[in-house]
Amino acid sequence: MSGHSKWSTIKRQKGVVDARRGAVFTKVANAITIAAREGGTDHESNFKLRLAIEAAKSVNMPKDNIERAIARGGGASKERSVLEQITYEGFGPAGVGIVVEAVTDNRQRTAQEVRSTFERNGGRLSGPGSVSHFFRPIGEIVVHGGGGLDPDQLLLVAADSGAEDVETGDEEAIVYCQTADLEKVKSSLATQGLDIVESKISRQPTTTIKIGDEKVASSVLSLVNKLDDLADVQKVYANFDIPEEVLLRETETTK
Repeated sequence: MSGHSKWSTIKRQKGVVDARRGAVFTKVANAITIAAREGGTDHESNFKLRLAIEAAKSVNMPKDNIERAIARGGGASKERSVLEQITYEGFGPAGVGIVVEAVTDNRQRTAQEVRSTFERNGGRLSGPGSVSHFFRPIGEIVVHGGGGLDPDQLLLVAADSGAEDVETGDEEAIVYCQTADLEKVKSSLATQGLDIVESKISRQPTTTIKIGDEKVASSVLSLVNKLDDLADVQKVYANFDIPEEVLLRETETTK
């Protein structure tokens, strides 16, 4: 598994056990509300809503909270939804490209927080389109333990299901597919008995910046983690490629 994918896995696992559960709940609730507002409150016909609900369940969000977030998005709640989605783009240390997806009820506050975080951590906010072209939309399906299959077997099973590629790690494998095929591929993998941990629509770097220097790696990871910790930020994507051993050392020192 590449350093970039390993970072994504570590970040996902951190979210599951994050002690600041209230902040995590707010983020997943906002994602549910936006999905329900854009595609309707019926999760059977709204795939993005199903993905958002799955993400909420993965962090053990109570059912009542999920239902309130859906009602807010559908306009059935007394809570008036004024949330909007905003994407920010910028550069970090070593020229790493960073895309930040946020959901906010106060555009000015969120922009100020994102800009300040970039500037205080060796980065800079840039204009729309300056970084997003370094990424492509992709469907990601995380499979626990590679489904008990060796890498070659998993690749064949994934290919038969309509996937494009597979990255394997010690504890998980990531199956990549076209975003339009995400539901079909996930369903096919589950039918074949694979343990699906998570599925989502993501952004995959089309080009990466290799970082071997530990000090630079530390600066990059500090920036992306601080952006990810902002209350209004939903997702952070970066096109760095840090060697796994450096990444793991940096992760251990920040625990």
